[in-house]
Amino acid sequence: MTDQAVDTSGPAEAAGTEEPPAPEPARFFGRERELRELRDDIERAGLDTMAGRRSARARVLLIAGRPGSGRTALASELARRLLETGDYPDGLLRVRLAETGGGPVPPERAARELLGGLGLTGPPGADADELSEMVREALAVRRVLLLLDDAADAEQVDPLLPDNPDCLVVATSEGPLTGIPGVRPCTIGGLDTGSAVQLLGRATGQVRITVDPLTAQTVAEECGGQPAALVLVGGWLAARPTASVADAGRQLRALPDDPELPAGTRPLTRAFRLVHDSLPATPARILRLLSLAPGGLADAHTASALAGCSVSAARTTLDDFVTLGLLRREGTGEPQYEVPGCLAGLLRALLEDRDRPAEIQLARARMLERTVRLLQSCRAVTDPEGSPSRRKLAGLPRTLRFPDPETAAAWLRARRPALLASARIAVEDGDLDTLARRLVA
Repeated sequence: MTDQAVDTSGPAEAAGTEEPPAPEPARFFGRERELRELRDDIERAGLDTMAGRRSARARVLLIAGRPGSGRTALASELARRLLETGDYPDGLLRVRLAETGGGPVPPERAARELLGGLGLTGPPGADADELSEMVREALAVRRVLLLLDDAADAEQVDPLLPDNPDCLVVATSEGPLTGIPGVRPCTIGGLDTGSAVQLLGRATGQVRITVDPLTAQTVAEECGGQPAALVLVGGWLAARPTASVADAGRQLRALPDDPELPAGTRPLTRAFRLVHDSLPATPARILRLLSLAPGGLADAHTASALAGCSVSAARTTLDDFVTLGLLRREGTGEPQYEVPGCLAGLLRALLEDRDRPAEIQLARARMLERTVRLLQSCRAVTDPEGSPSRRKLAGLPRTLRFPDPETAAAWLRARRPALLASARIAVEDGDLDTLARRLVA
């Protein structure tokens, strides 16, 4: 299969060597009341109500809220503050318990990820019960903060709970974790008005907020105070320096609501449509295709292969999406771009509605083919000079070549979750048998 649209002219950067602009440090807005309540809940924790003595298991704090409510950001901020106390000297372990497609992560994979974070490896062929027991045994002698993000239910969380009251578990979920004793959910909705306006102003700049503060408050209310919706509207304004906050409000109100959607999801849906529908056709198509990114993680090669465009053009488009609040950038050397979980379903729905199935299948095949070629390049760069694989490597476009084994190893480490997800996609897709065999090999 032909791997399309790889840069072949000009002094392009080799794979893994581009230095992007440093991302703006994340700032946390509001939720001070919730943070106080969660800290107080830790102080109240610890007694087994039946025995009247300290529980033998780790305490679970639950942050519940809709996708886009900022529940993960709140959990991360709580974890950051707790780690500063020194009460958890063995650090933070975190794992996401939901697939990009919305389904639960298989329990054995979640357990293996946690073991990997501890520097341990589960035996091949071990089932979920064996691996979860290994996690609990490892945590029994450590004082860690365990963040379980986007849990579907108590059955996902309970097997991973440490049998150690010196550990603390912070879980996020859309609803309660019925079945785990002593869990009182901290349920979050929209931000307070002041914090919502602050978050809106982070992207737009304070001048436009200051000249029309009442309209800014109205727009924050139109967004339901939801952080994800506010970030998107702020990104839309940031891309339009001459637009006013009132313009954003009018555009939002002009978008029709889907009466079949729950009321709480409509602000995020409208903010997403505001941004997506304002994009030119080509970037809008690239954005929709990113819903195919393995594990919700893309780099410039992923986007380039999906869209059939050059790597440099894809990188620029991805950075533009970060500015618009559509993606999160991770890392600095060779960044990855994460599709926020709250937007993944919206992107998939638009892709299925606007793009033909044959085009979607071709884009997926291009992406997996590019992954195979990059893995071959990683292997070839470790072979001796003059070997057949090295000669073949020299014939590849520059953007598919790694300059040295160290750069290739760094790329492999950074892309490991996405590479494993790619293998699962290829195996599960019955129409890509040849690619699946090459990728797994």
